[in-house]
Amino acid sequence: MRRTAPAPPPDNRIAAFFGVFRYSRRALVLVWQTSRPLTLGLAACTLVAGVLPAVAAWIGQLIVDSVVAAMAHHEATGQVEWWGVLRYVLAEAGVIAVIALAQRGLSAQQSLLRALLGQKVNVMILEKAGTLTLAQFEDSEFYDKLTRARREASTRPLGLVNKTFSLLQNAISLGSFGVLLVGFSPWALLVLVIGALPVFVSEAKFSGDAFRLFRWRSPQTRMQMYLETVLAREDSIKEVKLFGLEPLLLGRYRDIFDTLYAEDRRLTLKRETWGFLLGLLGTLAFYGAYAWVVVETVTGTLTLGEMTMYLMVFKQGQAALSASLTAISGMYEDNLYLSNLYEYLEQPVPAQRGTLTRGAAPGDGIRFENVGFTYPGATTAALSGISLHLAPGHSLALVGANGSGKTTLIKLLTRLYEPSEGRILLDGSDLRDWDIRTLRRRIGVIFQDFVRYQLKVGENLGAGDVGAFEDESRWQEAARRGLADDFIADMPGGYHTQLGRWFKGGQELSGGQWQKIALSRAYMRKDADILVLDEPTAAMDAAAEAAVYADFREHSRDKMTILISHRFSTVRAADQILVIGGGRILEQGDHASLMALDGRYATLFRLQAKGYE
Repeated sequence: MRRTAPAPPPDNRIAAFFGVFRYSRRALVLVWQTSRPLTLGLAACTLVAGVLPAVAAWIGQLIVDSVVAAMAHHEATGQVEWWGVLRYVLAEAGVIAVIALAQRGLSAQQSLLRALLGQKVNVMILEKAGTLTLAQFEDSEFYDKLTRARREASTRPLGLVNKTFSLLQNAISLGSFGVLLVGFSPWALLVLVIGALPVFVSEAKFSGDAFRLFRWRSPQTRMQMYLETVLAREDSIKEVKLFGLEPLLLGRYRDIFDTLYAEDRRLTLKRETWGFLLGLLGTLAFYGAYAWVVVETVTGTLTLGEMTMYLMVFKQGQAALSASLTAISGMYEDNLYLSNLYEYLEQPVPAQRGTLTRGAAPGDGIRFENVGFTYPGATTAALSGISLHLAPGHSLALVGANGSGKTTLIKLLTRLYEPSEGRILLDGSDLRDWDIRTLRRRIGVIFQDFVRYQLKVGENLGAGDVGAFEDESRWQEAARRGLADDFIADMPGGYHTQLGRWFKGGQELSGGQWQKIALSRAYMRKDADILVLDEPTAAMDAAAEAAVYADFREHSRDKMTILISHRFSTVRAADQILVIGGGRILEQGDHASLMALDGRYATLFRLQAKGYE
């Protein structure tokens, strides 16, 4: 069943139409903040381009009338008066040149503002993204807002301002044309309005329909973007090819396009058909005025020059009025799309109330007190009743099946999420009371799904500590600890080698090498006293894994360390082991006590050990 965009109730349409113009002022302020000189230049060129067309029409009348007078003078005296005609021709040429200069100025300034404003709005979108929570990024409805904001809102503010200046230009032109037309007949102004109004109503109506269509199909648009990524990225194309997914995914991509195109086609045909039919009314109005002026000239009421002027004023006035109404319709559409941008920018963000840089009980370490957490929109808890204490100089290992809640626990510790119940303490103070930057500087972490930055080797390491992002000596120290220094030394540019295949000259790494890069990145935070390693050696060989944990034990004697691993040969060395299942702690203790308990941990340990026999 085809989905259609809902339309507002009829009695709300007028209010909705004028209501969206509230964003016009904000767009003008945004453009003014982007570049005051260019905005003032646009205003000046708009004024010139608005006034001078009427001046040119008036001079055109003087040219025709002076030609008629010169011809009569020539017939009567045999003498030709050139200067009387040529001065008006030169004056009109000068006016046309200034109009052309103003139009070029408008075009140049609009082009420069388009680049500056597009950058400014994109930066605003990205800055807002930096304030959002992980929960907001994982919310599909919010992601639709982000997609809508990024797709068109970066170009709409300038489009709105350009249309505003165009409206002003045409309004000025209409005012100056109106002064001339009143000399012919006040009814001439009514003819102009009647000719242009139907097209305006049609455009405004279909602009609203187009916007509603754009809003409801954001999820399909995101799916198309995702399918493009899967079919054209080096990190997914291997599996796509091996599994023969190209026809399936490409077929789904085409199906989405066909659905969207069918809606676009339907709207476009309706819009253009009605635009043509209603535009005929404008053409009829113009030629009615044309006939009126011709009749007045034939009867001697108007001179030939006045006829020429009024015909030009009618034609240009109709074009100016039509352009004005189209600009209003376009402003309405731009305001609709700007609502997407400001809906995203005004998305509420939880206030960061924490200010502590030191805990109430320094040296107490980490405490979870009956902590529970449920993901937004979920019906079952990811964690429930979690209580533990990890003191400085001690290590904690988390064991459990995939989806048991191990990584969720780490997300709570790093304040990517906040507990739904209970509390987490660091040095005797609630994590929510800590300054977020201070807290995260104390944590060095490698997630299982770490990021493979398409940057230089050293920058991939430096990402672990932005304060030392370009510190080569720190790169080298971290790479040595993460066992990445050997293969980095063999690369063409060493620490300055581009990684990944997105950019020219980039070098791709193996899974194990990338994991060493990520581990080295975590070691960049040498002042961190909380180390979190989520499957840090899953892609490494046995020798590398042994070396990593030997170094880890040597350098973590005074730190709090949390390890997530499925390899019991590394887990057994932890001071405390938690076996987690279904979001709850099933067993807790060190290796010896858990083996003596002969429960789940002991069973899993023996199963894995049997595989090495």
